[in-house]
Amino acid sequence: MQRLYFLTPDLETTVNIAHELDDLGLSRNEVHVTGRDWVHLKERGVNNATLRQTSDVGHAAVRGLLFGIPLGCALGVLVYYVLGEGFSNTGITAVIAGMGIFGGLFGVWTSTMIGVSVHDVKVDKYEDDIENGAFLMMVDVANEQESKVYSVIHRHHPEVIIDKVTAEERRHHCGTGV
Repeated sequence: MQRLYFLTPDLETTVNIAHELDDLGLSRNEVHVTGRDWVHLKERGVNNATLRQTSDVGHAAVRGLLFGIPLGCALGVLVYYVLGEGFSNTGITAVIAGMGIFGGLFGVWTSTMIGVSVHDVKVDKYEDDIENGAFLMMVDVANEQESKVYSVIHRHHPEVIIDKVTAEERRHHCGTGV
């Protein structure tokens, strides 16, 4: 499964493509659209994108969990040995596990607060176009359906830009690229 991004020039083209994707068997949960004129999209039955599709909140939550649990466990060891007398009835395992859970939850919470403000890599790339009235469709397709979707959309709408996130864009967006 991968996400394709369609930059469409106007509302009519966007609605037509949404119906064509529906005819291809894609569900509303697989097609999300963002743009300034989201009210008219909703009126025409097109699924609007949420923060989950337009921001980095999902990846941020995972990063928060991956960093929060080990840091919480390390803090649990420190707390146990610094305040050990207060935990005489509780074993070190319980303290470390409790602090690991706390660290994971705290990491998810803080990371998602930051992730909400960071645009998805393609939303960021096409932000100026979206501000000028274009729409960005995010379509989740199975790998074997990708070429079929490309051909159907380009046959009827050659003006539409179809894009997907490259490995380089993902690395750069996550702060690991140049």
